[in-house]
Amino acid sequence: MQLPAPLNTPYKTLIADIEKGLVKIPRFQRNFVWSREQSAMLIDSLLKGYPIGTFITWKTKEQLRAIRNLGNMSLPPVPDGDFTIYVLDGQQRMTSLFCALKGVKVERDGRTDDFSEIYVNLKATEDEQIATTEIEMLDDGTYIRLTDLTNGSLKVLASFDEELHDKIDQYKNTLLGHNFSIVEVREAPIEVATEIFTRINVGGKPLSVFEVMVAKTYMPASTNTQEFDLADKFDALCAELDNIEYGEISNATALQTISLILTGSCTRQDILRLNKMEFVAIWQDATQAIKAAIDFFRQSLHVPVLRLLPYHALIAPIAYFFYKTKGKPANTAQHKLLTDFFWRVGLSERYSSAVESKLTQDIRRIEQILEDECPEYDFGEGINAQYIQENGFFSTSRSFIKGMLCILSSLQPRSFHTGAAVNIRNDWLIQANSKNYHHFFPKAYLKKIGSDDFYINHIANITIVDDFLNKRLIGAKPPSKYMREFSKNNPAINEHMDTHLVKMEWGVTDNNYDLFFEERCAALAKEVSKRISKKRRRHKISS
Repeated sequence: MQLPAPLNTPYKTLIADIEKGLVKIPRFQRNFVWSREQSAMLIDSLLKGYPIGTFITWKTKEQLRAIRNLGNMSLPPVPDGDFTIYVLDGQQRMTSLFCALKGVKVERDGRTDDFSEIYVNLKATEDEQIATTEIEMLDDGTYIRLTDLTNGSLKVLASFDEELHDKIDQYKNTLLGHNFSIVEVREAPIEVATEIFTRINVGGKPLSVFEVMVAKTYMPASTNTQEFDLADKFDALCAELDNIEYGEISNATALQTISLILTGSCTRQDILRLNKMEFVAIWQDATQAIKAAIDFFRQSLHVPVLRLLPYHALIAPIAYFFYKTKGKPANTAQHKLLTDFFWRVGLSERYSSAVESKLTQDIRRIEQILEDECPEYDFGEGINAQYIQENGFFSTSRSFIKGMLCILSSLQPRSFHTGAAVNIRNDWLIQANSKNYHHFFPKAYLKKIGSDDFYINHIANITIVDDFLNKRLIGAKPPSKYMREFSKNNPAINEHMDTHLVKMEWGVTDNNYDLFFEERCAALAKEVSKRISKKRRRHKISS
């Protein structure tokens, strides 16, 4: 990479480069938003000799995704093999200058802004605005269209009073002779260019890693390759997941997965340093591995929707496993170890901080699982009934609670009323008061008898039900009443209650919440113990 170089670029050179299609706006820049009035003020500053700031550009042969022309105008593409000049800072000013000086009509937001309607007031004093869009109060022959000033024929210019010719020449020479200040970043990698852009725009929204990678990995179609557009590819993956109503994974998870596969780590710097060709080559297999991981969650662990996952980041190490096995199901030993890994992470606070470094550590554990070895863990144990009692306050933003909800979901709960499978949906799981979550001892009932909020809103009091059952048939009734009604019409009620980890003898028939609370915490702890192996030392296990 060469050091940034300050340049003084003549008006004609800048305009010519734009017209040749060499100057482009990278996709991560916002759209052109300046008005004709703002553009007129910029021209006014030039005519008065005021500084208009420095442009920062990035000159490179990198091909970025869906680059835009200035003002979305119709300009030629960059010639094959030539450098592209991307505007990192000053696109609003540069686009305004070009549109004003060339009289461009800009289509945006369903309207047309005609930048040819900028004029120069030839009789303006130094204290007045020279370039303007308002000419209603000016006399004919005292103002000239800006495009006529810079590009008009002698006949047009000669039509003005002779006393104005010197002023016309002065303004024309000022504009056409202006040297624009440009700092050129030449042949820098995209991560450097985007970092410069982010630092310049400290007041704006910083670029995400995904936005940078969309730009970096873009590959146009050629005789040997198909177009690769990361944004489109990711949208297609999300559409596939939407078809099975699983939910939309984050783009960060997709990037972390690919980085872990290629390098074994996934910090921002790791991702930005990924080789473009390797990234493109691995995309299909990596996304197949992500889909295999989601199948594992849905089919093996019975976690049906994304919102129940304690961490989206859990997708990455599980996808790594399936990438290494080429999508084949885990053998019995590996399945046992992979399940143990999932519950340990899901029921701990493992990925609540320093997630990138912990993912890197956990890839080593996945490698051991691939060898049928039981990894060593320092998390995910000690979850007994007392722990659940003390840490079970119900909040769907907590990973531990989501892990417990995964356990309840994995039991494939049945309706109290009909015995049908409960329909668990993403859009019903957003908040703690969602349609799928039911307080078995209703909140209104427990508040009436003076129970504490912590114990009312506790995972031990939560069951997963359908909206119809939750709101219409139960309401604020005590469990002794509504369960008696369900028992009349559902002969298999006890069997169906087992899918919720609830038994009638746990204080249900006499509304004894203290007994229910204690028994259900014990039952939840027993389910945890079934899923987390007590074998922590590394060793081979049998299939």
